Amino acid sequence: MKVKEKKAKVKKEEKEKKTSEKKAPKKKALRKGSKLLECILDLNANNIWDYDEYSISEAWEREREEEDFSISEPKLLNTIRLAFEVVHYNPADEREAKKYEKGGWEKLTHCKEEKGCVAIRRKAIERITDLSYENIRHISTAMLLELIDRNFGGGWDAIALAIRDIIETGFEISTTQLPASRIHAPGGTVEKKVAQGFDVLEIPKGTWVEAIFAKKKDPVEKIHMDLPEREYDEDGNPISLPSDLDSSEENEDETLDNDDTYYSSLTPEADVKDIEEEGLSIEDVSESDEDE
Repeated sequence: MKVKEKKAKVKKEEKEKKTSEKKAPKKKALRKGSKLLECILDLNANNIWDYDEYSISEAWEREREEEDFSISEPKLLNTIRLAFEVVHYNPADEREAKKYEKGGWEKLTHCKEEKGCVAIRRKAIERITDLSYENIRHISTAMLLELIDRNFGGGWDAIALAIRDIIETGFEISTTQLPASRIHAPGGTVEKKVAQGFDVLEIPKGTWVEAIFAKKKDPVEKIHMDLPEREYDEDGNPISLPSDLDSSEENEDETLDNDDTYYSSLTPEADVKDIEEEGLSIEDVSESDEDE
């Protein structure tokens, strides 16, 4: 009897364990290539593309109850907007809340819960026009060539100059056009470029082929400047900073007015020699001028 009770107890425990495992939410995996965000306050315009929705959401929820978080919240949301779609919604509305439970959205709760929630989702890069100076270094060479290929098959020259400039900040680009019969000639341009680490996109143009070669540039160390932080209103719109140019110009003018050496260097007396010191009187000089 005791053996039966013991077996029944073990089965019950196993059943409860399985039930709790099913109820426990599964921890989402990070997007491939994304980093784990240790502190939400570390987010900035330079690193925002390094993190995915889940990493940001987890760091946000972990720190939103901190005392001074409400001060940083507007700035953080504007930083997130650089790489993510940001939508405010009311979690009490079941239909609206259900809409943002799927489709790659992650929830951020305002530090003041009466403000509702925010749903974020990474901005998709589906067209060549989606490229920007902020995201160009966060895509692969294969993805870049795929975007170029989708651009109506027009080749490199068909891309707008502004977009080409963005691409060339993150990738080395070169092109060539050759007859289709010679494009893969042994020891030719394509073979050499591939050996140098370039990826190649071939675009047929009649009996000719345009080859676009792309290789990711090594990251360059940026020079950081200490600029005043922008302030934002409640809707996330930037508040224009007061201009200090006029005051600086006025200060410069005042400095010049008080600087005697500045004007003294422009007066004629500064370049005139003392004639009497050279052994001539002023009368002698005037007489010689009359004789001439």
